Amino acid sequence: MTKLKTRKGQSQKGKTQLKSIATGVKMLLIADMHVSKLNMRHGKTAPDIDDIYPSILQGGINQSLLVRKEGKGWGVIAGRRRLFALKRKAKETGNAQTAPCVVMESGNVKAAREASLLENVARVPATQIEQFSAYKGLVDAGKDISEIAATFAIPEKSVKRVLALANLLPELLALYETEDIRTGTVQALTMATKDQQTKWLALYHSDEYAPTDYQLKEWLIGGAQIEASTALFDMAIFEGHIISDLFGETEYFADPDQFWPLQNTAIATAVSEWKAEGWTDVVLLERGHRFERYEHGKRSLEQGGKVYVEIGHDGTVTPYIGYLPNAAIKKIDAILGLETGGKSKAISSKPEMSGPMQTYIALHRHAAIRSCLLEHPKIALRLTVSHMLVGAKLWTVEPQKTNIRKEITTESVAKSSGAARFESERKVVYALLNVEQAKGIYTPPKYLVESDITSIFAGLLELEDDAVMQVMTFAMAESLAAGSRIMEAITYAVPVDMGALWEPDDAFFELLRDKTIINAMVKDIAGKGTADGALTETGKLQKQIIRNRMAGHGVKEASPDWRPKWMQIPATHYIDKDTCPPAKADGIVSKVMMADKKAGTKKAA
Repeated sequence: MTKLKTRKGQSQKGKTQLKSIATGVKMLLIADMHVSKLNMRHGKTAPDIDDIYPSILQGGINQSLLVRKEGKGWGVIAGRRRLFALKRKAKETGNAQTAPCVVMESGNVKAAREASLLENVARVPATQIEQFSAYKGLVDAGKDISEIAATFAIPEKSVKRVLALANLLPELLALYETEDIRTGTVQALTMATKDQQTKWLALYHSDEYAPTDYQLKEWLIGGAQIEASTALFDMAIFEGHIISDLFGETEYFADPDQFWPLQNTAIATAVSEWKAEGWTDVVLLERGHRFERYEHGKRSLEQGGKVYVEIGHDGTVTPYIGYLPNAAIKKIDAILGLETGGKSKAISSKPEMSGPMQTYIALHRHAAIRSCLLEHPKIALRLTVSHMLVGAKLWTVEPQKTNIRKEITTESVAKSSGAARFESERKVVYALLNVEQAKGIYTPPKYLVESDITSIFAGLLELEDDAVMQVMTFAMAESLAAGSRIMEAITYAVPVDMGALWEPDDAFFELLRDKTIINAMVKDIAGKGTADGALTETGKLQKQIIRNRMAGHGVKEASPDWRPKWMQIPATHYIDKDTCPPAKADGIVSKVMMADKKAGTKKAA
C-alpha cells in the first residue's frame, strides 16, 4: 500500500501546480471549446467515453475543465473526455451545455503543456482490490449490483467481475494485493472451489510447479477447455459439474469424460438424420483432425457428395456437407466425359480464338469492365464480400498483371481508355493512402500498394467512410482476374459502354490471323455479299475491308461504332462458343444472373 500513498501524494502535488497557473473559474459554453494542440492527447481518435457518459448525461460534470483562450474560442488543456461527453450530450438532448472551467493564462505555453501532462499522468485509477473493497462495502450496506453500477457509471458486468473476488480465500486476495500472483491467475481461481484453492496454495508454497493463467484453468477442469455452448445434447440430462469463469462469464464442463459420451450420442443421432436425407456416406474425422477444404471440392448429393464431420478436442462439431476429395472428382469427371451416350458435340478442328487473341480480348474486357465498376461501390462491396467468403483466383490479394510476353498487347492495354481511366483513379487513391505512384507502363506492383501494412491501416483510420469505400472499390477492381467468369457476371450488374472504352487498334488486327474468323467479321460489318466476294482473298486484304468500313472509305455510311462480337456486351461468338472464352463464360453466368433478376422481379411484384 506504500506505492499507492506515494501516487496519491503525486496527484495532490499536481493539483497544487494546476491552481498556481490558473486565473479563475468560469462557466463556459461547450460549443465554444475545442481540444487545444497543447493537450497531450490532441490529434488522436475520439476517446472512449462509455464509462463516464451515463453519469454526465444524468448530472453533468463535477470536475472542472482546464482551458485557455485560443483565438475566438477556448482550447481545452485537460478534460478532453469530459468535453467529448458534453458535446455528445448536447447533440442528443438538443440543449446547449456549459461546464465549470479553470482558466489559464493564455500566454504561458510551457505551463499549459505541464498541466496537460499532470492531468493525464498524475491521476492513478483504483486497483481491483480497492474496487472490491468499495463494492463489497456497498453490498454489505444493502445495495444491489445495478445500483453499484449506476453509482460508478460502469457496466453491471464489471461490478460482477470485481465482486467475483469474494470467492477467493483471504490468503489468495493478499497474494494478489501484493502482486505476488497475476490477474490471469486470480481470474482462473474465481472458478475454483474452496478445496481446489487450498490445493493450489499448497502447490504454490511447495517446490512443485503451481499452474498459472490458462494452464491453471485447464488444471481446474481436468484437461481441454470444453465450453457448455458446444454441447449438442440437452443440458438438462447432464449430471456432471459445470464451472463458471466469473470474469469471462463462460461455463465449462468440469469433467470431459462425462461430456463426451453424451456428445457422441448426439453426433450419432445427427449422422442418422443425414443418412435419412440421402447422404449415405458420412465421414467422422478423428477427434482433433481438421477438414482440409483446399483438398476437396463441392459436390451435390446427386453427384456423389459426402458429409465430413470435424470434431475438435474443445467439443466443437463442424459438418461439411456435400464434398469430395479433388482426386475423386477428377476421376469422376474423366469418366463422365467418356460416357456421352453418342451425343458428344463435334469439336471444331481449330479454336475460334488463338491463345494470344484470348489474352488480348480478356485484358481489354478487363480494362473496360473494371473501370466501370469504379462508379458502383455497392456492387464492389458485394464482390469483395463474395471473394472473402468463397475465395477467387487472385484473392491473395494481388493485382491483375497486364505486362505480358506479347509487348503489343501490353502497350495496347496501357493506351486504352479503360486503362487511362483506371490509372487516373489510382493517383487519387494513392494520394488518399499517402503512398507513391507505381512506376512503369501500366504495370502495378507485386501487391496492390507497396507500403507497410501498419502505415496503411493507420492512414485508413483517418479517412471518412466514403473515402475508405473509394479505396475498397479500387482494390476490388484491381484484383479482378482477367478472363474469369466473374468479369462477365459484373456486366449484368454494372453498365459497361464497351464502344466508348475500346476500339479495334493495330495490335488487335495484328493478332487477328484466322481467315475464317476474319471473313465472319467482314460479314458482320459489311454483309454476306461482301464477305462471300472476299472469301478467297488474303487475311490482310479482308482486315483492310473492316478498317475501310469503319472509316467510311468507299461506302455511303461509315461504321465507326462496329465492335467484334468478342468485345460486345454481352460477348458472343462467331463459330464455336466453347472455344471462345468470353462467350462461353457469358453463357454460363447469364443463366445465374438473369435467374436472379427474374426472381427479384417476381419478389417485387
